[in-house]
Amino acid sequence: MKSLLILSALALAHGYAAADSMDPVNAHGWNTSAELGAISTSGNTVGTSVTGKIDARQEMHNWSNEYILSGYFKDEQVTNDEGQQVRERSAQRYAASAKAAYKLLHDEHGKLYALATHVDDKFGAYTRYSTIGVGYGTQIYQSDTHTLDVEVGPGYFRGVRSPTETENGPTVRGAALLKWKLSDSAQFSQNVIVERGTDNIHSMAETALRTKINSTMQMKAAFNIRSDTNVPADKKNTDTQTSVTLVYSF
Repeated sequence: MKSLLILSALALAHGYAAADSMDPVNAHGWNTSAELGAISTSGNTVGTSVTGKIDARQEMHNWSNEYILSGYFKDEQVTNDEGQQVRERSAQRYAASAKAAYKLLHDEHGKLYALATHVDDKFGAYTRYSTIGVGYGTQIYQSDTHTLDVEVGPGYFRGVRSPTETENGPTVRGAALLKWKLSDSAQFSQNVIVERGTDNIHSMAETALRTKINSTMQMKAAFNIRSDTNVPADKKNTDTQTSVTLVYSF
């Protein structure tokens, strides 16, 4: 955590020297970013963890589409029952989502959207979790330094806890994204998504600080939370992940 704070402070100090906007947007075309972070340890503790994400946004006259792929895995060296040192996978999660949003002509920021998501988490409370949904989204606040976007709508989910235990049913989804422009080269963001079903509340949140290195590279420090209210007895309700990654925009 100390290293994370030092890196964030250095990047923030460097970022204030830049002058370009944090979020350049191609009004009609693709805006894509690739994110990657890795940690390798040796000595008394041996392990490797890698996190990555690709976020592709397509802006058209009437449509705004977004496609996201992300992954995270962690390997650790442990001692098995025979006393041998072996590498063991302790985390493995892959996620994909696609959202198509139709821009409403009478509403400057209003959009009607359709969304599909899928998560494959080998060690999670749900080993697989898929949703589809529709809804309405808009920007409810905008200033020179702050924006707040919200979404709400119904959906349907299917969750797999084990090969013999599957859940499905309707949900209500709500999402909010706050962006705070600290400077021309530093931005804080808070993203929260909550899906309420009949027996479970599934929520995700990301708190992030991005700082610009140059015109195409950024550094991102983030804290992610995934939570379910109804989980098996041998699982915890909440998973967290702290990361420092490099982001390349093109």
